[in-house]
Amino acid sequence: MEASPQGLQIVLITGMSGSGKSIALHALEDLGFYCVDNLPPELFLPLVELEHANHASRLAIAMDVRSAGSLPLLPAQFRQLKAAGFQFDSIFLDASTDTLIRRFSETRRRHPLSQGSHSGHVLDQRHALAEAIELERELLSDLRSQAHVIDSSMIRPTQLQSYVTAFIEAPGEQLTLVFESFAFKRGIPSDADYVFDVRMLPNPHYEPALRALTGMDAPVIDFLRQEQDVQRMQDDVRAFLTHWLEALARNHRSYVTVAIGCTGGQHRSVYLVEQLAASFAARWVTLKRHREMDAR
Repeated sequence: MEASPQGLQIVLITGMSGSGKSIALHALEDLGFYCVDNLPPELFLPLVELEHANHASRLAIAMDVRSAGSLPLLPAQFRQLKAAGFQFDSIFLDASTDTLIRRFSETRRRHPLSQGSHSGHVLDQRHALAEAIELERELLSDLRSQAHVIDSSMIRPTQLQSYVTAFIEAPGEQLTLVFESFAFKRGIPSDADYVFDVRMLPNPHYEPALRALTGMDAPVIDFLRQEQDVQRMQDDVRAFLTHWLEALARNHRSYVTVAIGCTGGQHRSVYLVEQLAASFAARWVTLKRHREMDAR
């Protein structure tokens, strides 16, 4: 495959069945990508060559566990594309097992790895579905480790679309750094590479005038800036990331997600995500997500 200075922008969408791959493809289609769903890995490079020959500019391809037998072909294909000068990104959509079971139950769809036991017993069906999901996780683990992971368990379809859009439209640099705030009471994001717990910090929730505000509002910002422990936590996280991000980039990591959690995901975690993202933006491509606030 010949190198292309302009490059064909290629996005691969993979992930767990029921995690939102169709929603992600629709977001990419709205961005002008030519989208192909459930492409066999054997046809991946031939399709890229065809689109490149036709001077296409954007191509999005979705693959899933239905092609499990051929998925081991993909890592070598990824390396070949990058060596040829193409802009290539991989997004892996994930969700908790309980979330996936609920989605399959609501839609009454069968999991691709279901062996088709037609027992009418609800517990038997749930057990078989959980086993199929865990097998799928195992089969897709290598692809997940090489992709930018988005956990769709706690977010709406519109949030997922905006996350995909923001990631794809970010400048194509060596490493993209994602800061995400969240509420521990709603679970830790499974897409996080690093998780920092800030629930021990002073909580604006207990100040009546600040309770309805967020970590992006000036009164809350002023309140937290005056707290030495908040500044100490911010400095410690920044020092940790400053030290290790360079090493991660040298190790050819393309995506790093840093999740910061407090009790409600509204004040402390939001404030720290905003402050840290601003401090790293000059060095790395930096994205921000506020899981609980974005869901409003």
